[in-house]
Amino acid sequence: MRICLTVLFIATTVASTCHAELPKPRAGDWPWWRGPGRNGVAEAGQRPPVAWSETTNVAWKVPVPGRGHSSPTIVGDRIFLTTADDKAQVQSVLCFDRRTGTQLWKRDVNTGSFPSRIHSKNSHATSSVACDGTKLFATFLNHDRLQVVALDLDGKPVWEQVTAGYKPDEYKNGYGASPLLHGNLVVITGDFDGDAFMVGLDRETGKQVWNTPRPSRINYPSPVVTNIAGRDQLLLSGGDIVASYNPLSGEQLWKVAATTMATAGTMVWDGDLVFASGGFPKPGTVCIRADGSGKIVWENNQKCYEQSMLAVGGYLYAINDTGIAYCWHAETGAEQWRERLGGAISASPVHCGQHIYASNERGTTWVYRASPEKFELISKNQLGTAAFASPTICGSRIYIRVADSTDGPRQEFLYCIAASATK
Repeated sequence: MRICLTVLFIATTVASTCHAELPKPRAGDWPWWRGPGRNGVAEAGQRPPVAWSETTNVAWKVPVPGRGHSSPTIVGDRIFLTTADDKAQVQSVLCFDRRTGTQLWKRDVNTGSFPSRIHSKNSHATSSVACDGTKLFATFLNHDRLQVVALDLDGKPVWEQVTAGYKPDEYKNGYGASPLLHGNLVVITGDFDGDAFMVGLDRETGKQVWNTPRPSRINYPSPVVTNIAGRDQLLLSGGDIVASYNPLSGEQLWKVAATTMATAGTMVWDGDLVFASGGFPKPGTVCIRADGSGKIVWENNQKCYEQSMLAVGGYLYAINDTGIAYCWHAETGAEQWRERLGGAISASPVHCGQHIYASNERGTTWVYRASPEKFELISKNQLGTAAFASPTICGSRIYIRVADSTDGPRQEFLYCIAASATK
């Protein structure tokens, strides 16, 4: 009887912990990767600028130490980024004042044992910070494992957890998936050509709640949770499948053989349809019905590998690796239009109001209308000489992380773009 009661107590405690509600994002915040809705869509009612330059509509511009590709996370009056000093081999979390851009603090969380090799388009600080309103969660690859850290909003350590080993053998490209918050969990993925895994950690303590095996394939996307087909589903593509999991337990709900071995974009959805795209070794974009039937609704051969897509108003907007923008009908896959923007694109587009904001690797950001009727360019804007982080839009302002090597060694900057602002 005592054993049974003990087991029941443990099970009840875990269930209670897992079902704790995550605070809803406050209006005007961008608390994690892909924004408040986790889909790259900014809050309605905003009017951010659609055109800017180094001297027009720049509220402030500040240098960012080190190098990283993480996108700005914004909660309250603070902005959070990850960064890495490649020479000193130090990985850190940064905090800036949202109003002025002033750097408030820098917390070093790891020194040494960086991977010996990563892809030239990757960095040692690519994962974006996630924030639940009181704590920050960040993930780094070092010492041949994934390090997960929790900090308070002043940068003080709360807990640290080291996941199982992460040491890719054939494809040494580094790491880039961002942490996912759901209930009282932090979900971390470790897809590689070894003992691949996905784990759910308790947000308060960092203790492991569940651990789910993943296909032994190199893969890079961030997981996402949405309520679709009548239940919460954690969606993840790659490893030659598209899969859905129960986010509270890690139990696999369904999987479909689709896409390819390696994907990088976070999945999106519309109604009961989910969309994924991949890139290596073969290209492909796919639409799947998320009811567990395994039905592939449509697919094409476009390679939207590094970028995530946008599902807005019954249409799917995407950009492939060579910089061609597409609009497809979400239910049928029918192509509405295509337009070459130019240059390779790694950052994910963001939708706000009637517009889509998309940056290429050379620091050019196109603003075009989110319309299935035709491609309509609104503006073409240049900041710096390189951009891999995705734009963040909140409070009718745009926050963009770029690098510039025009006048000497590479230097990263964080810009705040605001209407009627001048440098």
